[in-house]
Amino acid sequence: MVSLTEDFKETQVTWCDERFDFQATFLQCLAKHVPNIYSAEMDPLLEKQEEMVQAAILYPLERYLFGEDPETFLEKLQQSGTSQLCGKVFKGGETTYSCRDCAVDPTCVLCMDCFQNSIHKNHRYKMHSSTGGGFCDCGDTEAWKAGPVCTKHEPGASGSPKENSECQLNEEVMEHSRRVFPSVIKYIVDMLIWEEEKELPPELTISREKVDSYYCVLFNDEHHSYDHVIYSLQRALGCELSEAQLHTTAIDKEGRRAVKAGRYASCQEAKEEIKRHSENVSQRPLHVEVLHADVMAHQKFALRLGSWLNKLMSYSSDFRQIFCQICLKEETGSGKPCSISKLMLWDAKLHKGARKVLHELIFSSFFMEMEYKKHFAVEFVKYYKALQKEYISDDHDRVLSVTALSVQMFTVPTLARHLIEEQSVITTITETLLEVVPEYLDKNDKFNFQGYSQDKMNRVYAVIYDLRYVLISKPTVWTDRLRERFLEGFVSFLRILTCMQGMEEIKRQIGQHIEVDPDWEAAISIQMQLKNILLMFQEWCACDEELLLRAYKECHKAVMRCSTNSSRLREKTAFHLCGHTLESRPYRVSLDPVSIHLPLSRTLAGLHVRLSKTGSISRLHEFVSPEEFQVDLLVEYPLRCLVLVAQVAAEMWRRNGLSLISQVFYYQDVKCREEMYDKDIIMLQIGASLMDPNHFLLLILQRYELADAFRRIKPTKDQELIKQCNVLIEEMLQILIYVVGERYVPGVSNVTKEDVTMREIIHLLCIEPMAHSAITKSLPENENNETGLENVIDKVATFKKPGVSGHGVYELKDECLKDFNMFFYHYTKTQHSKAEHTQKKRRKQENRDEALPPPPPPDFCPAFSNVVRLLNCDVMMHILRTILQRAVELETHLWTEAMIQMVLHLLSLGLLEEKQQLQKSPEEEVTFDFYHKASRMGSSALNAVNILMLLEKLKRIPQLEAQKDMINWILQMFDTVKRMREKSSLTTVAATSVLEATKGDESSQDKEKAERKRKAEAARLHRQKIMAQMSALQRNFIETHKLLYENTSEAQGKEDAIMEEESSAISSIDYSRIALGPKRGPSVVEKEVLTCILCQEEQEVKLESAAMVLSACVQKSTALTQNRSRIVELSGDTLDPLFMHPDLPCGTHTGSCGHVMHATCWQKYFEAMQLNFRQRLHVEQIFDLENGEYLCPLCKSLCNTVIPIVPLQAQKINSEDAEAVAQILSLARWLEIILVRISGYSVKNAKGEKQNALAFVNKGLGNSALEFNSILSFGVQSSAKYSSSIKEMLILFATTIYRVGLKVAPNEADHRIPMMTWSTCAFTIQCIENLLETEGKPLFGSLQNRQHSGLKALVQFAAAQRTTSPQVLIQKHLIRLLGVLLPNFKMEDTPSLLEVDMFHVLVGVVLSFPSLYWEDAVDLQPSSISSAYNHLYLFHLTTLAHITQIVISSAKGRARSHDNSEEACSAQSFCREVCQYTSGCFSQDIPGWLVWDCVKKGIMPYLRCAALFFHYLLGVSPPEELQQVSEEGQFKALCSYLSLPTNLFLLFQEYWDTVNPLLQRWCADPVVLSCLKGKSIAIRYPRKRNSLIELPEDYSCLLNQASQFRCPRSSDDEQKHPVLCLFCGAMLCSQNTCCQELVNGEELGACTSHALQCGAGVCMFLK
Repeated sequence: MVSLTEDFKETQVTWCDERFDFQATFLQCLAKHVPNIYSAEMDPLLEKQEEMVQAAILYPLERYLFGEDPETFLEKLQQSGTSQLCGKVFKGGETTYSCRDCAVDPTCVLCMDCFQNSIHKNHRYKMHSSTGGGFCDCGDTEAWKAGPVCTKHEPGASGSPKENSECQLNEEVMEHSRRVFPSVIKYIVDMLIWEEEKELPPELTISREKVDSYYCVLFNDEHHSYDHVIYSLQRALGCELSEAQLHTTAIDKEGRRAVKAGRYASCQEAKEEIKRHSENVSQRPLHVEVLHADVMAHQKFALRLGSWLNKLMSYSSDFRQIFCQICLKEETGSGKPCSISKLMLWDAKLHKGARKVLHELIFSSFFMEMEYKKHFAVEFVKYYKALQKEYISDDHDRVLSVTALSVQMFTVPTLARHLIEEQSVITTITETLLEVVPEYLDKNDKFNFQGYSQDKMNRVYAVIYDLRYVLISKPTVWTDRLRERFLEGFVSFLRILTCMQGMEEIKRQIGQHIEVDPDWEAAISIQMQLKNILLMFQEWCACDEELLLRAYKECHKAVMRCSTNSSRLREKTAFHLCGHTLESRPYRVSLDPVSIHLPLSRTLAGLHVRLSKTGSISRLHEFVSPEEFQVDLLVEYPLRCLVLVAQVAAEMWRRNGLSLISQVFYYQDVKCREEMYDKDIIMLQIGASLMDPNHFLLLILQRYELADAFRRIKPTKDQELIKQCNVLIEEMLQILIYVVGERYVPGVSNVTKEDVTMREIIHLLCIEPMAHSAITKSLPENENNETGLENVIDKVATFKKPGVSGHGVYELKDECLKDFNMFFYHYTKTQHSKAEHTQKKRRKQENRDEALPPPPPPDFCPAFSNVVRLLNCDVMMHILRTILQRAVELETHLWTEAMIQMVLHLLSLGLLEEKQQLQKSPEEEVTFDFYHKASRMGSSALNAVNILMLLEKLKRIPQLEAQKDMINWILQMFDTVKRMREKSSLTTVAATSVLEATKGDESSQDKEKAERKRKAEAARLHRQKIMAQMSALQRNFIETHKLLYENTSEAQGKEDAIMEEESSAISSIDYSRIALGPKRGPSVVEKEVLTCILCQEEQEVKLESAAMVLSACVQKSTALTQNRSRIVELSGDTLDPLFMHPDLPCGTHTGSCGHVMHATCWQKYFEAMQLNFRQRLHVEQIFDLENGEYLCPLCKSLCNTVIPIVPLQAQKINSEDAEAVAQILSLARWLEIILVRISGYSVKNAKGEKQNALAFVNKGLGNSALEFNSILSFGVQSSAKYSSSIKEMLILFATTIYRVGLKVAPNEADHRIPMMTWSTCAFTIQCIENLLETEGKPLFGSLQNRQHSGLKALVQFAAAQRTTSPQVLIQKHLIRLLGVLLPNFKMEDTPSLLEVDMFHVLVGVVLSFPSLYWEDAVDLQPSSISSAYNHLYLFHLTTLAHITQIVISSAKGRARSHDNSEEACSAQSFCREVCQYTSGCFSQDIPGWLVWDCVKKGIMPYLRCAALFFHYLLGVSPPEELQQVSEEGQFKALCSYLSLPTNLFLLFQEYWDTVNPLLQRWCADPVVLSCLKGKSIAIRYPRKRNSLIELPEDYSCLLNQASQFRCPRSSDDEQKHPVLCLFCGAMLCSQNTCCQELVNGEELGACTSHALQCGAGVCMFLK
């Protein structure tokens, strides 16, 4: 440090001397220090490097620049205020906000802090996740309609400057800045664009000898994968995997990395090796360079200086302005670009780290000063073409390109106007677009994207985005220069559209199917990208009348050029029909080339509509003469496109493959239709308004190739051709309906955009009620990505809130139903059918006719008023008449019902039009004579008929029964119009509403109503008769199977009215609802006949039958844990699972989907899956087959085992025998008997345990005179005999529980298998009880069928599993369990009363207790009476212990109360005893009522679990109160069911002599005393019920929290894809590459390793 200090002093003295040239001195200093500082690039010590940089260079530089201590100076600047602009640059993944109400365009965004402190948080807003590189617009007044500044940046706010009061630098600092900044900037620019690998600029070369020290530097690209780079480095350099990963991560992050250091020759060799290993047939080699160590050091320091400047810019506006002035200064006379332009032009060659520094510097300087932002934008546009071409040939993402900065300039309205006026930016962008895709232009200068590159097209789209940005804000004031420049840009844009007009023409494939589908996606994608741009150009043009007319003229010229070029070769031919003749050039869509891409024609249609809307169309003749207009040519190409769609519908193009079908789909889809399909309809309406209507229809017929179909030519007999012809006629009629009836376009009629949106929503909701998201997806978006839905939805629909599940939907208001148009032009065929069905069904339910006439359409604008003449012209009448006549004559192959429906719709439109005109004007002024034309005969022949006569005949055709109501409606309308024409009842008609006017002829209507009523009544009687028969059969079945219904209704918790009556007698008997003791009720045993889901065969479940199984999943779970921070044992090799800790840290849960299989069927299914997996190793499975996982064959639930279904064995108790035993078998006697039995077994089997047992017997609780076999005297029976198949499944399932629960290898002989069986049974019951309580459901009757079946099978399995294990082993486990309840029998490893979960103990002792009945010679089990007493006393003992647990751990407090209830007194008495036995450690001051309250609440979960356990073990029906939700009633019912007194403390009094010594020993346990003294903490009861973490109501809060997360393993502040654990609330990094941990020798990502600890392998994350 001595040398650095000396250098520092020397440097400072030199720089302060005005005689010295600062630049030379500065560069000399850098040449001296930089190579030494950055000498160890392979293994850099970053902190040391930074310390040396600060000491040797930056501190002297700042000292000179500021003229005082840098920290002091910068602190003054900081306190004096900052810019009103926020200027925060977004990083990848950061949350941004855009106000939908106030933002000028969607690109205007706020950072989280500014948004939270702005008025916009109470508005409608959108949230986005930034891709990086964006800029907070807070403070930019041009970005917001209101609230441009948040409270943090508001002028005058604390910490914020007064208006224009940003600190001014003194002249000395500014003078120093003008000396320092040029040298620093020049150095940065020179080093970043330096291309020499071996040499430095002369001014940076010191006179020492050149050292042969080089680096082999590998650069980042987007072509090679992470793994490929690692592989290449390992092979080329021979390095370890970890080192290669380190290099690759640094390259991906910074953009380049030195991977080898040494002499030039060795680095060059490494370079060639890396290239050789990374190159293959499909990929170019990695980009590698060999750089001299000094070059590398100076380039690295140049970036450090860039970061230093970036920080400096944030302190003062003066710094920014000086910096910008120097960057924009060009060398006089050199013709070279300025410094900032040099860097921009070199951007694509810079590595990722350098680009980031450059872009951040631009943000912090130029973009924070509006004046210099304009200058920068001018430079940007000047080199725009070069920059975009560089970007398109580059491989880095757009966010890393300087071209991505365009959005920051082009979306500023004033800046965009300036660039259009002064820099012709629109022309520049459009010319760039043409220049970057020359390879996609064919010989006719039309685009053809066959074999296109998707990556290149994505980059080309960036240019299109820029055009959108420039046009996003329409000007309010037009200058002549702006008008000229915009028009110039528009004409340039028309050149692009000219290249698209008619591109990628296709011809119908005849004979052979097309071999390869052509590429169509690129053309459609460009159409999608241009959709909003086309609309914006049209809107800009519509802002100024002069501009609109001139733009129309230019567009018309372009269309005519394209049209005449392609159609001038053929001579015109004549087509005659109905006395009218059309001369046109021959063309057939089915034979000649046709294109779906016609953007020029559609743009012209859009401009024409805007001419009509603004009224400027009256001046059109001044710009386009009628002779030049040639409307027939304008109509030609859109018409061909519509004909193509019709022929595709007629399956005439099916040999052209899916590409055409896809194009037609998008042509009519919401994403494209505004500038494709809709504009083609408008162009036809333009043609219809300007052409003779008969000539227009003749052209339609000719292009649809239907001329022969409407002339008297003998039809073909080819059924396929007839079908095609019929479809074409339907499609043509549909287009005619749209041309005449679709008027909801501003400019076509006098409607607004809101009217259009309302109509779209009405027709969507006529199909069905829809969610907000579904409606939004079906509406087109404007340039601001808005649909306008929120503005109008409340006018047409009401929101129906969601129920328990599902989502809320909007339902159409009744008053809007009248606007339904069955032939709405945006309906797909499916939507049309569905809407028609829905509306007819609705009208039928309302007892109305099913006619669905069109709503009265709005009037055409004057420019389109002639369109209605189509309806009453001769050719139209001929078409309508011909179709109706074919239907009347029943030429079934020449007409369809859909055709008739469309003809009726056209007739309705004609009549409505005439009626509306008659209502508005006197009869003599109305020239539209649809009625007269329709009434006129078709010819002079004797059998000629008119349309009215044909309609009358149609009513009698059976095939058209569904259209009868519509025909009647039309006939009524004819009559109405006739009377209006005849003026017979003009006054009446004028005053009559539309609804009254449409009422028909009374007599015919009455007849039809009567007929409908008669049919409805007949249908009702028929339904009534069928229902009566079904009801009788049902009653008969119930009577026949009465017993079955009694049993199943209780077992499933479903009772119906009939069953309640029949079972009332039984339910009134108390003993039938008691599960324990001598009064135990009868077991409800039902015959189980189950169907295998695999073989579909039925089988009754019996002990001796082949096993049937339930698919199941066993997994470890922490769902009930009371301490999520406890470390979960990942391996259970040494774990003893007999006792569960009361905080339930991790249990083994068994769940089932309830689907039944034969065991053999399941085994075959599983083996088949294994075989299939082995044969398809390359296919990735979503489950672990090697660990026994599979998917349920029916519901595809994840499973890993099967539960054998063991039938419940019915047990009946003889009441007389039970009373006799009750006289003898007290708790004390029962304890003596089992202790003698245990001591006898101990003597027999385990010498080491003899003393324990005898000691226990001799301590006064037993009588040694009792015989060893006295336990058998109260009743035994032979054990159940299971079939070998069931035993095999018992062993299989038990082994799976052991394997999964302990995470060990399977071992059928392990002594812990029975323990795990009891544990999973207890834990699963606790989980289900917890779920029912949380959901507020009753304990019984509310379980789903799968839960009921699974729990029943699990409990019966747990009871039966004992028979597959050695009984000696079961006895040992029983003795250890009893040691908790009987402390005298306690062993060394027996835990304290406070260290065990009592329900697990209860399940264990109950299921293991029958092992005491085992004899060497015979296999016995207790009889019904014996088991009843065993269960009763075991349960009572466990309950007493649990009450003691609760009192000791949970009964705390000193509140006083005067409650003298029996329970309170008993509790007080019990507390005195506990206080005495704990030597006063337990306070007896706790009031009795509080103790009782704690006990009652604390014991409820235990009682509920016990009720579930004994119900599924014994099959005794529970009390009805447990099938309802009632806290008080539930407690009493549980006590009754489990043979407990409602005052639980009476249990102690009843057994006091026996329990007193037990209580003494429980209380004297060291762990209990330690807890009471406050030295340790015990679990409080009731335990808290776990749930997922609470999430904030406002989802944005969560996103904001996530946006602040930074990866703990990452040194930078880039966001690393956070996820939130919904179990514990921990925020984790989901990128497994950076946060891997070593767990049991395996590298796991952060989420997986967290899931192991938090959820025992199962976790839920929110990403």
